[in-house]
Amino acid sequence: MDRAKSFYDREYQRDQYAPSSGVEEHSYFSNLREFIDTYRLAEKKCLEVGCGRGIFQDMVSDYTGVDLSDSVRSYFHKPFFQGSATNLPFGENTFDAIWSITVLEHVPDPASALLEMCRVVKPHGVIFLAPAWQCRSWARDGYPVRPYGDFNTIGKIIKASIIIRNSTIYRSAYIFPRRIARLFSYLMGRRPLDLRYRKLNPNYDKYWMSDSDACCSIDPFEAILWFLSRGHLCPTYGSLLKIFFVRTGPIIFRIEK
Repeated sequence: MDRAKSFYDREYQRDQYAPSSGVEEHSYFSNLREFIDTYRLAEKKCLEVGCGRGIFQDMVSDYTGVDLSDSVRSYFHKPFFQGSATNLPFGENTFDAIWSITVLEHVPDPASALLEMCRVVKPHGVIFLAPAWQCRSWARDGYPVRPYGDFNTIGKIIKASIIIRNSTIYRSAYIFPRRIARLFSYLMGRRPLDLRYRKLNPNYDKYWMSDSDACCSIDPFEAILWFLSRGHLCPTYGSLLKIFFVRTGPIIFRIEK
């Protein structure tokens, strides 16, 4: 945790990690705007988990941000708390809505983070999750962005194989059988499912590219089943067929308590 905090304290001061730009230029602005409008959150109490520099803090009037980094505090004119996603410094049933964008993949224990979000959101509150789903292990060392000359023979093979390993056909060959097994567990089970994810080794020494610092790779299908198996709702996907073929993008959950 200390290494991660030091990394983010340092990197948030650099435009390479969090480019300075207007909120409307953010890739998730339109998705978040639609979420806020659909659920009438403009005047509601909202929390952003992993808020970074707080680029979204003025999208609602009653905003609170929480982030592992202390160095972002100077960017806020609304309430900010330094803290971990797995131990949110708020009481139960505090917020009407939560959003978390490109954050969950950087949490070593994402299931604990989801439990915390469910704890602090009010009954029938909504959660907007938009992590980088299914992070790639090769991002840690920047294989896609570095030249072949940077690597030894094994490294060159890894770099050359990315185009195959990243293809839809290759990934479907092992993702879909796993999803079938998990869907069967969900349909036959009586208890909440664990969140299954692949642990990654984050690079806190050099930020090569997006998700070099990712701690885990999460299938969005797993996240949806985690919520559904606890009795929550997923308005983004209205059927198990749509859920089965989910690929990426924001997902909204309604928390039933």
